[in-house]
Parts: sequence; structure tokens; C-alpha cells
Amino acid sequence: MSAPKKLFIKTYGCQMNVYDSERMAEQLGGEGYVRTETAEDADMILLNTCHIREKAAEKVYSELGRFRPLKEAKPDLKIGVAGCVAQAEGAEIMARQPMVDLVVGPQSYHRLPELERKARSGEKALDTDFPEEDKFDHLASRPKAARGPTAFLTVQEGCDKFCAFCVVPYTRGAEVSRPAERVMSEARDLVERGVREITLLGQNVNAYHGHEGGLAGLIRDLAEIDGLERIRFTTSHPNDMDDALIAAHGEVGKLMPYLHLPVQSGSDRILKAMNRKHTAEQYVRLIERIRAARPDILLSGDFIVGFPGETDADFADTMSLIETIGYGQAYSFKYSARPGTPAAEREEVAEDVKDARLQELQALLTRQQREVQDAMLGREVRVLFEKPGRLPGQMVGKSEYLHAVHVHTDGVSAGDILPVRIVASNSNSLAGEI
Repeated sequence: MSAPKKLFIKTYGCQMNVYDSERMAEQLGGEGYVRTETAEDADMILLNTCHIREKAAEKVYSELGRFRPLKEAKPDLKIGVAGCVAQAEGAEIMARQPMVDLVVGPQSYHRLPELERKARSGEKALDTDFPEEDKFDHLASRPKAARGPTAFLTVQEGCDKFCAFCVVPYTRGAEVSRPAERVMSEARDLVERGVREITLLGQNVNAYHGHEGGLAGLIRDLAEIDGLERIRFTTSHPNDMDDALIAAHGEVGKLMPYLHLPVQSGSDRILKAMNRKHTAEQYVRLIERIRAARPDILLSGDFIVGFPGETDADFADTMSLIETIGYGQAYSFKYSARPGTPAAEREEVAEDVKDARLQELQALLTRQQREVQDAMLGREVRVLFEKPGRLPGQMVGKSEYLHAVHVHTDGVSAGDILPVRIVASNSNSLAGEI
């Protein structure tokens, strides 16, 4: 029997890419590959890329440049680029980096085995189509190996919103939902292998329509699976946060009290320029309804500062919205143009202005996050333990509110869900006692 080939995957970006990387590794497992944690050992290197962050494509080319010595030392090494940069750049990647053997978009990775065979034969392999067939119909069954206590599960892909700053509709395509029965089957399989918490993923997950009851109906069905103790979902659009999903937060005990609901700006003028199709007031009223259903819910959001045309008054509106809502977590970024998006044609805000606004906004968000964490002192939470911590005898897990919690204790195993009293609040985590 020949020795297995080794696959090194580096994953950039969102949780959906983490899920995609797992499925790509499973596809290539059928071709005799096993995962390795070091590129130097690999027979194939696969970069699963993201196009959201600033200069994403240039960072990929820089990473590829670092692999050149490995390719020179090992000519049979195959190098592939997958994900959203692959979709956006296509053949340009191979033109700029001839050492790349394989390029595959996020909707075509079910074809990885045939692309790998083509690359192995010495041909260049490129597939950035939006195929008519559903890739999930063609992915191999997931191997039955034991899993950690948490897992991602993609239920929806693509986006029809066309926000002016976003490349997702162009790299992931239109909104598509997986049929509920297939999601349920994959969820049961994950639970059988040790998973206790599943996070449902989608570029616009609350637009899911693969169940007659929408995402709320899917969540209620998932909650009936014995052994599945926790359900989460991300990322959502405010316009798809319907009454049924709001009600589920108050009625489904397994749906965790954490919601990531990006707003991007607190200025109606900027929201209109972003093509968000909602106002700041509508967002605030929506949050009020969600909190009425689940008063203890922890909210997370996304904010873009320095969007083209943003004035000091627009930025002040964003700061005011943040003060009004109060976030337990949030992600904030300076606007950076994405080629092909409407906003890329507009005049940008000066870089020093962006920097100053970002620092001010992040200081406010950090203060709010710390206040939420400090308010947990003395409270009892239920922690799903995931892995040993850095110190001897330490275990780390997540609370219902997605806070990282570490405890010093004996006899706790990964997968245990135990009550923990919070005794200390650190910068990005909480300390507790069983």
C-alpha cells in the first residue's frame, strides 16, 4: 500500500470557509490525502481564501510567494487556490503565479478530485463556474471519525442584497438554501460523532428557505435531536429577521442567547448609499423586539467606518446608535474598496480620518464589551468545555453568550456542559469555578 499523500490547508476569513475547508479535505481524502499541519510536509498546499478584508488578493499572492522555495525543492508539490479570491481572480492567479496548479471557486469544490487528478497529470486545473448542480449533492459522505463538541454546518450560501461595498454576490452567487432533510441528516451525523453544539452558517443565514418554516422552522426541528444541546446561527441581515425567528429566541431553549446582526452604520444617509434597505430607526426597533423575546440576549454587530461620503455627522450617528444598542461583541473595519462593487467608483474618505474614526469607535465598542463581561461577575453560566487551556489543569469552553471561559479543575472532559460561577473578567475571556 502506498503512503498517504499529505494535504496542508490554510483557511482565511469566515466560518463558512472553515466548513468549506473541512469538506475539501474530505473530498481529497478519497484521493488518498491526509491532513498535515505544516506546509513543508505537504504534497498539496491549498489556500482557501476570503475576499472581504483589505488587499485580500495581494495577501494571497504574497503567501504564494513564500511557498516558492517549497515548490522549487519539491517539483511534484501541487499548489491550489480556493475560495472567494479564486472566484474573483480566476485565471489571473495562474498568470501571476505560474507555480499554481489548481484554482477552484467556492461553488465548485465538489469537483476537487477531478481537478486534483488533472493537476497531478501536469495540466493546469481551473474551475470558477457557478454550476447548475448543487455541490452538496455531489460531496462525498462525511467520514465517521469522532468530532470535537462544536461544529459548523452550512445551510445557506450566497446573497441577493447587493450591498454597495460587498463582493459576496459576485463570488458566492445568488442565495441558495440546502433542503432541510439534508441539513437534518448532516446534523444527526455530527451529533453521533460527539458534536453537542452546531452553528448554522450562511452569508445571509436568516434568509434560509429550505424549510417551510424558514430558519426558525429548521431550528425547532434541530432542537428535537437528542444529544444536540446548543444551536447558534450566523451571519444575519436585519431585513430577514422575521417574527418566527424572533419568537424562536424566546421559545427554543437550545437556541443560544447570542445574535450577530450587522448594521454597518448608524446614519440613514450612509445606509442608503450602502444599499442596506433599512434605516437606523428600523434597526433599533428590531433590537427592541428581539430583546423583548429574549431579554438576556448578547448582541454582536459589524461596523464600517469611512464609507465614501461619510461625514462627521454621519459618524456621530453611528456612535449614537452604538450607545443606544449596547453591544457585547462587535467587529469594526475601515472601508476599503472592492473592485467591481458600486462603492469602488466613489471618492474615498481620507485615510487619516478613517483611522481616527476607527480608533474612536473601537474604544466605545471595547468599553461596552468590557462592561458586559464585568456584569457577568458572580453569575452562573453553563459552559460547554472544548479543550485544555494553556495552563496545567485548565479547561476552556464557551458560555451560552459565546464568552470564552476557563476554569482550573480536574475531571472535566471536552463535551461536558457544566454550571460555572464567573469569578474574574479578563480582556477577552472570563474565569470561573465549577
